[in-house]
Amino acid sequence: MANIITEKGVAHELPALPYDFAALEPYIDAQTMQLHHDKHHGAYVSNLNAALDKHPEWKDRTVEELMRSVNSLPEDIRATVRNNGGGHVNHSMFWKIMKPNGGGNPGGEIARVIDTFGGFEAFKEKFNDNGLKRFGSGWTWLVRGKSGRYELLSTPNQDSPFLDGNFPIMGNDVWEHAYYLKYQNRRGDYLKAWWNVVNWDEINRRLKEGR
Repeated sequence: MANIITEKGVAHELPALPYDFAALEPYIDAQTMQLHHDKHHGAYVSNLNAALDKHPEWKDRTVEELMRSVNSLPEDIRATVRNNGGGHVNHSMFWKIMKPNGGGNPGGEIARVIDTFGGFEAFKEKFNDNGLKRFGSGWTWLVRGKSGRYELLSTPNQDSPFLDGNFPIMGNDVWEHAYYLKYQNRRGDYLKAWWNVVNWDEINRRLKEGR
């Protein structure tokens, strides 16, 4: 995740999408992707940088480092960095773990991890159920926990798994802005359709990184 140098020092940068806005059609529509990436993720980056401008000594940290040490941040920016830094790191992962013509059965090491949850169908059911039952806004995740065990869990709002010392392997955004234009209130339909755009290659890369 790149940072850029500005007149005010190091700043976090909105990463470019690795595909066109319409590339994930028909499962995620182009208008949702453009608003989600440019407006929502863009706002998280802007708000994060504005908060860090108040305490430049924290600007050389990666967003992952900021999440891991959020309780050490100055109190006047702690909540802002938690929310917007979480939004930045969550979405920077999210764009990469999707791709056109994705989906299908998992392969490689992630397939073996998924088997520990009772197989792919059982894994998807639990992953989706965590997203469906997340009240309000949030995320559903597969993480590598502090103990080294893999866990399925959900988090509220833009809370990052890094806050609790977990490493996010894959996650799906269940904020309404991620799906409402196409699916309206049918979050369950969105969760099921999302598996058609999953990028298993990137997830396998993250699995390796998490170790």
